[in-house]
Amino acid sequence: MPEQSRTTIRVLVVDDEAGIRDAYRQILAESDVSQEVEGFRELRSRLFSRNAPERPGAKARSHGATFELVLCDQAAAAVAAVKEALARNQPFAVVFLDMRMPPGADGVWAAAQIRELDPAVEIVICTAYSDADPSDIGGLVPPEDKLSYLQKPFHPHEVRQMTIALGSKWRAERRIVRLAYFDTLTGLPNREQSHNRLVRALQAAKENDRTLAVLYLDLDNFKRVNDTLGHTAGDELLRLVAERLRNSLRDRVDTAIPGSGTGPRLGDLARLGGDEFLVLLPNLRSPADAAGVAERLIEALREPMQLAANSLAVTPSVGIAVYPQDGADAVTLLRHADLAMYVAKRRSPGTYAYYDASMNAIALHRFTIEDRLRGALARNELSLLYQPQFDVRTASISGMEVLLRWTSAELGVVSSAEFLPVAEETGLILPIGAWVLRTACLQAKTWSAEGLAVQRIAVNVSGRQFALAEYPAQVAAILRETGLDPAMLELEIGESVVMADETGTERTLKQLKQLGVSLAIDDFGTGYSRFGRLRHLAIDRLKIARSFVTSIINEGSDDRAIAAAIIAMSRSLHINVTAEGVENFPQLAFLQEQDCQDAQGFLLSRPLQAEEAQALLKRSGELGEGSRSQRFKALIG
Repeated sequence: MPEQSRTTIRVLVVDDEAGIRDAYRQILAESDVSQEVEGFRELRSRLFSRNAPERPGAKARSHGATFELVLCDQAAAAVAAVKEALARNQPFAVVFLDMRMPPGADGVWAAAQIRELDPAVEIVICTAYSDADPSDIGGLVPPEDKLSYLQKPFHPHEVRQMTIALGSKWRAERRIVRLAYFDTLTGLPNREQSHNRLVRALQAAKENDRTLAVLYLDLDNFKRVNDTLGHTAGDELLRLVAERLRNSLRDRVDTAIPGSGTGPRLGDLARLGGDEFLVLLPNLRSPADAAGVAERLIEALREPMQLAANSLAVTPSVGIAVYPQDGADAVTLLRHADLAMYVAKRRSPGTYAYYDASMNAIALHRFTIEDRLRGALARNELSLLYQPQFDVRTASISGMEVLLRWTSAELGVVSSAEFLPVAEETGLILPIGAWVLRTACLQAKTWSAEGLAVQRIAVNVSGRQFALAEYPAQVAAILRETGLDPAMLELEIGESVVMADETGTERTLKQLKQLGVSLAIDDFGTGYSRFGRLRHLAIDRLKIARSFVTSIINEGSDDRAIAAAIIAMSRSLHINVTAEGVENFPQLAFLQEQDCQDAQGFLLSRPLQAEEAQALLKRSGELGEGSRSQRFKALIG
């Protein structure tokens, strides 16, 4: 039988007599205990088995144990050794304590101090006197089931077997604790363990008048990974995230109060569940230092992660709550850090935010939106507007972009900037998105049947929709159901969604392209996509982000140069370009000079009700020959 891995039991021996310490050293020497165990098994087999095979000279080693021994001569030194062992994350399993160790403190004092430092350690009180009352000592050093007694003089077998038995008990309890208090996927402390750690850290902060901060992290694009690549890939991504966070925190010493410890313990980082993580900063010089840690964590995760053939970019949004100003108890601090994270994610994913009291009102409003949005479809509170898109070269209508609007009976008109992120986060965007696509296709089919010159209907696709493996099949089903020519449908996908998972995006875009629909990247330029990647994507159109169009009239501005470069490079790749947010004639003139194909914005037309859009399409079809300026004047007034 081959040699198997053996368990090392860390043992601390505390006795003031050098001879006794030397006896422990000989008893718990480096010799392999498994040989004795094997000999016992051999004897038992011969005594109780009828046909036991002969195994002369057997040297098999199976599940043996070795001892790592540390010796101390006084109680104070023992307490220091336990502290050091815990700091190195190498705790002792068993501690043998002599009852009396003059001239210093006795074993009971040492046991109480050690128990406070390490509640899990097995303590053995050793004494040559009969006046030691176990019940009295157990009351001073609870719990009693982790306190044993050994009478001097002891037999070597007693010490060895007691060490093996207590070491096995200690390991079994640690396994149970890990299952109860640690996340099995990442090995990090779980929600309950992190809560306990926070409670203790708050108590220490109160006693020492220190500042403490809680950082609540949530991954921005994680749901898309699970939806596109599966939960196995999602689990692997969480392990990679945990490792990067560990490494980022491991050398953090810049925010610690001098003399308060060297860097964070592993417990400072925890996984709360799903894609949520917690970082505890127990010793801050000032609340502002928490921002530096948040930036460090965000930067650590910003670099793409490689999962098999997929390169994934996942950023965290971080909320920060600080003791004592943001809460005096663990529950309040966690809730406020969570609120701050939510606000950071809504403002700009991949950033951080400190908690402030106004966020409570924001959270209440958000929960109200979610509650009312759940029944909005059934109550017919959702509607579509249609924003015309113009061919700036011919002054004709080239398409209609669909915009979703919500008028709540309770809340009134709710901004899409408010309810769309909630719909995305809660998954409500899936039934809403399907309704939008179906309604838009039916409207385009109706206009086409009336002979109106609508070339395309553009529908925005949310990241949650695009991540669904069955999304191309859903689009195909709606096209069949409505009877719309696929060539009339253009699907707009946000640049951040497209670039989050390049491999998955390429696959999905090809499937959609096979249906015959057109594909556009929305808000292009905000995510700094590489033009070289576009050659591998089945893209028909780029939509220049509104932020660039706003400042293109400023001579020498970077946005003007970027917009011109996007138009020129897209033309070389045979990709059409639409400029969003055109609000004045100088912007329109610039786009015409650069030979941009299409534009949309309030200068040309505000979003229209279906009846108004129908009238505009009809007027466009009735226009006769004329110059571009004349045609624009007739259409936009």
